[in-house]
Amino acid sequence: MFKLRRLSNKPILSPVKEHEWEKEAVFNCAVIYEDNKFHMFYRASNNKFILDSEKPEEENKFVSSIGYAVSEDGINFKRFNEPVFVGETEQEAWGVEDPRITKIDDTYYMLYTGFGGRSWDDFKICMAWSNDMKNWTGHRVVLDESNKDAAIFPEKINGKYILLHRRVPDIWIAYSDDLITWTNHKIIMSPIENTWESKKIGIAGPPIKREDGWLLIYHAVDDNHVYRLGAALLDLNDPSKVIARQSEPILEPELDWEVNGLVPNVVFSCGAVEVNGIYYVYYGGADTHIGVAAIEKDKVKF
Repeated sequence: MFKLRRLSNKPILSPVKEHEWEKEAVFNCAVIYEDNKFHMFYRASNNKFILDSEKPEEENKFVSSIGYAVSEDGINFKRFNEPVFVGETEQEAWGVEDPRITKIDDTYYMLYTGFGGRSWDDFKICMAWSNDMKNWTGHRVVLDESNKDAAIFPEKINGKYILLHRRVPDIWIAYSDDLITWTNHKIIMSPIENTWESKKIGIAGPPIKREDGWLLIYHAVDDNHVYRLGAALLDLNDPSKVIARQSEPILEPELDWEVNGLVPNVVFSCGAVEVNGIYYVYYGGADTHIGVAAIEKDKVKF
């Protein structure tokens, strides 16, 4: 069994009251390591979430956008004053959420959730792309259904692009020749009754390639609505095959800012990177702040 260790007991990023777009929450971030720097793309919200109404109400509207921050050490980040990516389409009327970024060749692909706000189920996987991580185009719906928690593998496998996504309550895989049409959808992982992952599961960030397989960090929810992180290993040549799955979580809400916040008892990741033999895993705490935990690559054993 292995567990992550926190690199800071305090959040590494918190809301900024002076910035309207990120005054209430910053969380759920993608991270890319390039040019000796950690590049973070994080979800930010301008309002508190009121989720107990029958449908989204305009007077309680919250809008999510994606901010950008950069760091040399993976802990101390310099953030930009304006979001790097905002909603533009009808499907993104209430914003863009939970980015996950994959670099394939010279292009960065961001998969995110577009929330239209016409109902609580009005969320779809969307895609944008960039060559410089600053100018993003696309805003294209990937799957025309209520779906989220999606990312693309960082390379083609057997000539195909590979997508992981979440049709409740399971993690699914799909394949494409062109990043537009996705076929052969099937379940690869499901919740396990009477455990910390009993209610639903979904991926964290894009899988990380190792010599023994693809490391997949994922989140899981139990029957008490507590969100934890787990880990699995997928086959290198056929990632629909789960080689191993750790029975215990690798991170769970323990600190005050992970337990108490806009959504209590949540650690939720959208990205991890490998730097100098260490995996850095970035996560949202209680849908309000951002933290980072890590583990040496050679300590990840299934």
